[in-house]
Order: sequence, then structure tokens, then C-alpha cells
Amino acid sequence: MDFDNDYETLPTQNVVTHMTAGAVAGVMEHCVMYPLDSVKTRMQNLSPSPNAAYRGVGEALFRMVKNEGVFRPVRGMSAVVMGAGPAHALYFSCYEYIKDALTQGTTQSNHLAYGAAGCIATLLHDAIMNPAEVVKQRLQMYNSPYKSVFDCIVQVYRSEGSRAFYRSYTTQLTMNVPFQSIHFMMYEFVQNITNKERQYNPTAHMVSGAIAGAVSAGVTTPLDVCKTLLNTQPEQGQGTGLIHAIRTVYKLGGLSGYFRGLSARVLYQMPSTAICWSMYEFFKYFLSSHAGEQGDSALRLVVPQAALIIDEQRQDSRASGDSWDGWSTAGGSSGPVKTPRELPSVSGVGLYGALSFNTVHNADSKLPKGNALLEISHS
Repeated sequence: MDFDNDYETLPTQNVVTHMTAGAVAGVMEHCVMYPLDSVKTRMQNLSPSPNAAYRGVGEALFRMVKNEGVFRPVRGMSAVVMGAGPAHALYFSCYEYIKDALTQGTTQSNHLAYGAAGCIATLLHDAIMNPAEVVKQRLQMYNSPYKSVFDCIVQVYRSEGSRAFYRSYTTQLTMNVPFQSIHFMMYEFVQNITNKERQYNPTAHMVSGAIAGAVSAGVTTPLDVCKTLLNTQPEQGQGTGLIHAIRTVYKLGGLSGYFRGLSARVLYQMPSTAICWSMYEFFKYFLSSHAGEQGDSALRLVVPQAALIIDEQRQDSRASGDSWDGWSTAGGSSGPVKTPRELPSVSGVGLYGALSFNTVHNADSKLPKGNALLEISHS
């Protein structure tokens, strides 16, 4: 099987494949870029401490490490790991299933279908990730009173109840539905330019993911600022929803307050979505091609091209009545070209016979060493 040309025809309608690839991609995306996410959270704080007022991404990261320790930028990462795995597993498997259902029977791009699939997948993703986001962002804040992820969960639950973990859910959805819609549409759009054949192309997946992440992050930054406000501020009486957050941001920061942390958010989203799509497409390709290649057996026979050439020459010489002179005419003076070709998987009995056949020809025949008619390859 030519996996480069047949990438889109691989058996990817496998929920386990999509969930596994999505879980790995989600965890990698959040963990690798987590320090920048911590910087973004702090820069979006509308009333920061004088010790946590930063002018740029580089200064924020430098001061966090210098004043609070080298591990401070990754504080709260375990909360993301626990949430990102199952959230992204459902996210990607749901997206692939709905996208296939909406585009079934057509080979043309349908950006509305991609956007709709992304919206529905976001509902499941955010339902799992929202509590993890609350815990993560409270641990990321300057001078956070919580000692650990577990301590944060317990204290928030005791003082504010379970509702605190979903206070920003509607804001999260309001942000992520357009974010993911733009994200998926941009990704598929750039893929149509950089990867028209829809083969497994790591460079195209990375570039498409980075562009999609940058555009969608920039457009939805105002809502991300509101979400950060709701996640990090304790509930105080009435008015803790999206409308209240929008008013509070404007009151404290004006119009520019809606774009606090824009550079950090874009710098975080570009590589993180590039990593996410690259990892997802790689594991989807690997798991699908691995399953398609091996089937029920991990053993296959590989026949050198030379054997096929010789067999064709033998048949031609028999048909014409001429004598066949073996290797001398199979590829000129340089000899036959030995490009491996796969045969179907074989049973144990057939494998034993092939091994015996291979051994006999290697040991007793007059063929040059290495020109065995059958070679065994294990994958």
C-alpha cells in the first residue's frame, strides 16, 4: 500500500483512533505551551499587583522565573493534563464523525459543515475542560493562595460551591463556538491550499494549524479576557455572568481592556494549535496505517523486484521459445533493481515454508548472496 497517496483512503472511521490521537494531541498542545498560557492569564488581569504588572510577554516570563522560581510558569499543569486528555478525545472524535456525516457523498469542501462540526464538538470539549480551566487559572495568578490542584478544588468547592467551576461555561462557549468554527474553517481552507491531495504532510498540517490558531485567537481575545475575569475572581453577589464581565472589563480597562494579553494569546495559540494538529494527524496516520498494514498479523513477506523481473523474463522466453539466461538481462550491467514489494500476510505454516525456502536458496543456490527470492520482514 502506498500510504502517501492513499492517506485519505485509510480506515480512519475508527472512534478509538480519533480518541487516542485527539487525547495525545490535546495533552501535548497544552503542556508544551503552558508557560505562555500562564503569562497570558496574568497579562489579562485587569487589576494586577504592582509586582505582576508586565509590559510584554518576555518580561512577564523572565520576572515569573526570577521572582517566583523556575517552576512557577508551569504551576497548575496537572489540572490541564487531567482535563485535556478526555476533552480532546471527545473533541476530535466528535468532529470527525460529524464532519463525515455532513460531507458524506461529496468530494467538495464544505466550510459550513466544518464549522458546524467544530461547534458541536466544542460543547463536549468545554463541558470537561471548564472546571480544569478554573483550577488552572486560579493557580496561575500572582500570589495564588492555593497550594496545589487538589487544594484549589477543595477550597473553591467549600467557599463557592460546585457552580464556581461552571460560572464561565456560557462565556467559554460564547468564545469557543466562534473560535472553533473559525479555527476549523481556516484549517481546512489552508489545507486546500497547502495540501490539496490531502496526504499526510507534516509541514502542511503545522502551517495550517498555526494560521488557524492565530486568526481564531485574535478574533476571540475580548471574550477570552471576560472568561479569565470570571474564572479568577471570587463570586461577589449578583452579576457574575457574561454581561457583567463585559461591563467590568470596559469599566476597568476601556476598549483596550478587551485586548489585554492579545500578543501572548496569539503567541500561545499559534504553536499550540500547530502542535495539536501535527500530533493529531500523525497519530491518526500512524494508528490507521498500522492497522491497515498489519491487519490480523504482524508478519509479511517481502519479495525483491529482481524476482519479479526474472519471473517475467522466464515467461516471455517460454512464450517466444528462446532460452532464458537468468540474471544477465535483468537490469543491464548493474544487475536487477531490488525494490521490496509486499505480499499478503501469511499463516504460521506458510511462514515456515517461506523461511525454509529462503534458507535453501541462500545456502545452496548459485544466486549471489542477498538475492534470496523471499525475505521475511517483521513490523
